[in-house]
Amino acid sequence: MNLPFVNDRNDGVSARESELSRNDIFDLLSNRRRRFVLHALKRMKEPVELAELSTYVAAWETETEPEEIDREDRRSVYVTLRRTHLPKLDEKNVIQFDESENTVQSTELLDNIEVHTEVLHEKEISWSLYYLGLAGVCGLLLVAVITEAPLFDLFEPIHVGLFAAGIFFVSAAAHHFVERHSRFGVTQKPPEIHQQQ
Repeated sequence: MNLPFVNDRNDGVSARESELSRNDIFDLLSNRRRRFVLHALKRMKEPVELAELSTYVAAWETETEPEEIDREDRRSVYVTLRRTHLPKLDEKNVIQFDESENTVQSTELLDNIEVHTEVLHEKEISWSLYYLGLAGVCGLLLVAVITEAPLFDLFEPIHVGLFAAGIFFVSAAAHHFVERHSRFGVTQKPPEIHQQQ
């Protein structure tokens, strides 16, 4: 999981709202149910009824459609959200949980937290390693052209420059697309479910 960050701008946010350490963020994100709540709040019209929120979280957990969710599964999620997870998020001022109305809504603090995930399987490499490798390949190509190595003596350094610019542009566009779809609130389902499919 990539580091989420708090926007450094203080757009009228109170001192209490703007204080959320990285440890706090990691602690809040350490629980799957809380991650699902945050994803839902970035997508749904607020304030959100706790019953509706519980339905979506239960559906994502069981990987079924919201209308097919079992009543007991929804009730289990409802109870733990109400007793444990929502109070914890509310305590950190990431959400506002109205216990009397059973509604939840995000705060400015949540709006200023950008969270995205990068899930790597055993044989996959991270984007940072990919770019490092790409830079190495372009550097080797440039050396081969400058030293007029066999097969490379037909090219000029400008050709390597154009190739490097093109390949980095395509890679950056692909990276932007992948990263955008790994952010909370962008896809229909949470990123960790979306990336598994």
